[in-house]
Amino acid sequence: MTSVILVLFSFLSACRGKLYSNVTELPGLTYDFIVVGGGTAGNVVANRLTENPDFSVIVLEAGGPNVGVLDSEVPGLDLGLFTTPGLPYTWNFVTTPQVAANNRVMLYQRGHLLGGTSSINGMWYTRGSQDDFDRFANVTGDPGWSWSAIQPYFRKNEKWTEPADHHNTSNQYDPAVHSTTGINSVSLPGYQWPMFPRVIETTVEMPEEFPFVLDYNAGRPLGVGWAQNTIGHGARSSSAVSYLAAQYLDRPNLHVLVNAQVSRALPRNTSGGDVHFNQVEFSQDMTQLFVVNALKEIIISAGTIGTPQILLNSGVGNKTTLTSNGIAVLVDLPSVGQNLSEQPLVPNSWFVNTTQTFESYSQNSTQLSEDLSLWNRTRQGPLVSTVVGGHMAWLRLDTNSTIFEQHPDPAAGINTPHIELQIASGIGLETAIPAGGGNFISFQAAVVSSASRGSISLNTTDPGPFSFPMIDLGLLTNDYDLFAMRIAVKKAVKFLSANAWKGFVIRPIDDLAQALTSDDALDAYIRATVVGADHPVGSAAMSAENATWGVVDPDLLLKNATGIRIIDASAMPFVPSGHTQAPTYAVAERGADLIKQKWM
Repeated sequence: MTSVILVLFSFLSACRGKLYSNVTELPGLTYDFIVVGGGTAGNVVANRLTENPDFSVIVLEAGGPNVGVLDSEVPGLDLGLFTTPGLPYTWNFVTTPQVAANNRVMLYQRGHLLGGTSSINGMWYTRGSQDDFDRFANVTGDPGWSWSAIQPYFRKNEKWTEPADHHNTSNQYDPAVHSTTGINSVSLPGYQWPMFPRVIETTVEMPEEFPFVLDYNAGRPLGVGWAQNTIGHGARSSSAVSYLAAQYLDRPNLHVLVNAQVSRALPRNTSGGDVHFNQVEFSQDMTQLFVVNALKEIIISAGTIGTPQILLNSGVGNKTTLTSNGIAVLVDLPSVGQNLSEQPLVPNSWFVNTTQTFESYSQNSTQLSEDLSLWNRTRQGPLVSTVVGGHMAWLRLDTNSTIFEQHPDPAAGINTPHIELQIASGIGLETAIPAGGGNFISFQAAVVSSASRGSISLNTTDPGPFSFPMIDLGLLTNDYDLFAMRIAVKKAVKFLSANAWKGFVIRPIDDLAQALTSDDALDAYIRATVVGADHPVGSAAMSAENATWGVVDPDLLLKNATGIRIIDASAMPFVPSGHTQAPTYAVAERGADLIKQKWM
């Protein structure tokens, strides 16, 4: 590779903020702050730092722009973003063979465009439980990560928005829990599938096992409630749509360079044992390298997969592993890439006696064209909502479950769910339509408080800074997760036994029907169908300042070095008991404040 080091000092305040596609267009390559990754967290940090006109910020995003990517903009087209290989706006990662899941290699998509995975995800807005954040505070020794302390950051992010269909939302959420003054739109489902009333009827019929919860984002999510999604006026509200909206991107002190993949951070010097990072190396063609300079800090927000890879390539990680990969050791931090937590997910589908499910358009190109035309004209119709469902059930295992005789409870506390059921009006994720077609409902069962751990490591068979890392999700490697998933599937079956579903649900699809004949058959089905829920965290975890493990301190600063702060989901020491988008936004909002507190 050819290395081109451009150190261009410029008066950035004289330039207008802009989205750049080529490094040669930049007015300079020296900024106060470098944000590596224009994803869920990175765009938050860039936005908040450039509120101060004296700070200059550049965002380096490996992917392209988000504008014009229809599959991202239209909520009802989100399913293909995670299940279709070879898309230009996804990374197209694959996992290592998952030893507890029949050694299957799995497609593992992350966002490869502005907005990162917030531009391709299912748009779920779930904060987790109060226990989750109180555990963050306990493990880091910083009360600033507690549930009560983090609430202003959730509210700073959220802009509660009326659903696209303007339906009466009484008794579907608690307004006191939400903010209408933030940046990122959040709303209730904007299209009403006919199965929705049956879900609520089930909570009335089975209140002990499936109680109704008015708002699962109030800190005690247990129960069945209406879904909340990052959708505004019928369109996806990603971090790019919200935090890089025109009025922010127009700031003269904010520059965003797309198609710029970072390979590593570089130190100012390594003499005297003190390592200070102040440069970032990147490329736009995987050949020619450029270097951008940070006068204050480098913020790595490349996500749970990308962040540890960049650290390892920078010489930050386990010294033995780095040496064996021919990388000079700058900072010995064995926790880099370890402690990865992911939630196992199993889709479960049933035939139903209706034609009003999302198969009405996913299996009918004429109907899809009509629905897309309606969406373009009015932001109405079935495409205004995510395909994965209108309700979510957050449930706990029985306290006397035999599994707790062998394993400690991985949940953060008694207000924290062990499992989740995403209740959807259509066939399950990554499930093939059976021969002969049909219409379906599905329950995506996830173990949200998982015990298994995986890792991110450098690719030894295809070495190089731009090669995909080795992604081991560790799915089901802890027996607890298999046990909990078995319970989750049985909970879905129990839910559908309510009178509300009689005459509506016909039967489970064949694979699930066979699985329900015995626990052994169910375990085999789980191992054959489990995937990651696409909620990885923990690969650059924060810990207490004096802890012997961890990658960053409670202020998200890289341990045993200076100049780098990590702000993304990789810094969470445990996976929250929900989807990770909203917690990542909150971490980023607080992270930006921590930076301001140091430099303002």
